[in-house]
Amino acid sequence: MRRGVHDTATAGLQDARSVLHQGPVLEAVNGFEVIDCAACRYKHAVPIPSPEELDAVYRHDYYRAEKPLYIERYLEDKDWWDRVYDSRYALLEKHLPPERRRILDVGSGPGLFLLRGRERGWSVRGIEPSAQAAAYSRDQLGLEISESFLEPTLAVRLGRFDAVNLGEVLEHLPDPAAMLSLVHGLLDPGGLICLVVPNDFNPFQRILQEHLGYRPWWVAPPHHLNYFDFPSLADLVRRSGFQVIRQEASFPIDLFLLMGENYVDQPELGRICHGRRKRFDLALLEHGGEPLHRAWSEALAGLGLGREIVLYGRKPADA
Repeated sequence: MRRGVHDTATAGLQDARSVLHQGPVLEAVNGFEVIDCAACRYKHAVPIPSPEELDAVYRHDYYRAEKPLYIERYLEDKDWWDRVYDSRYALLEKHLPPERRRILDVGSGPGLFLLRGRERGWSVRGIEPSAQAAAYSRDQLGLEISESFLEPTLAVRLGRFDAVNLGEVLEHLPDPAAMLSLVHGLLDPGGLICLVVPNDFNPFQRILQEHLGYRPWWVAPPHHLNYFDFPSLADLVRRSGFQVIRQEASFPIDLFLLMGENYVDQPELGRICHGRRKRFDLALLEHGGEPLHRAWSEALAGLGLGREIVLYGRKPADA
């Protein structure tokens, strides 16, 4: 459905906490509407699935039905991911003293982020609801993984950390603010968060949809419930008690669509475009150096571009 069809309509839904989710309807997909919510101050789908519905999706169905090749492809990309993760750990290490190296990865997937942290000398722990991904992390990589969602009872048992990573997590949750509140409580004062979420309804996507006839392929409820941009994610993080210390962007892979490589309707092109993106990132990281790659990533963020938002935040030292 083309953007603009619903722009004059509004939708409203009161949740169990008596929050009225109301705002202009941007898209309608799979029985859901995506609204620009006045209460939440970011875009999200309504109706919001129950925790029980999401539990059924992510414990068993997500990797098997939605991403059957995810673990295989993730491992094929390990060299690239190691460089990406090195960059993220380097920034965390820059903002923490050497003795503070305890990290929790929420939504740890198959575990390569934690594996890289362990190789860099961090004490690592993961939480992952998918049975398949958690089993791989434990059995193949020897990582300590809780096969669960992060909820208050588990949070009490986990202890405290110097950093928490949430890579592509907040877009899936019915209440991302509640998750950030739990994470805030898990961090010692001065602790850091690293958040990665898709950068949705971004300028390139708008051009592709509004002028070049692409459907809104990035709108995918119930798996993606929340749709952030740089200002709305930073606003949520600040309202959750954190200071934003840096925002970066990943490679704007939508560029390939603008150049005529239609990987949306021709999935075989997606892997080819991803390979080109990997070569670009590795060239910058291996030959241009970390400062050039960071400058590029930060410049993209300043323009609202990039496929993912990478935000670093700090829990105040007096919190």
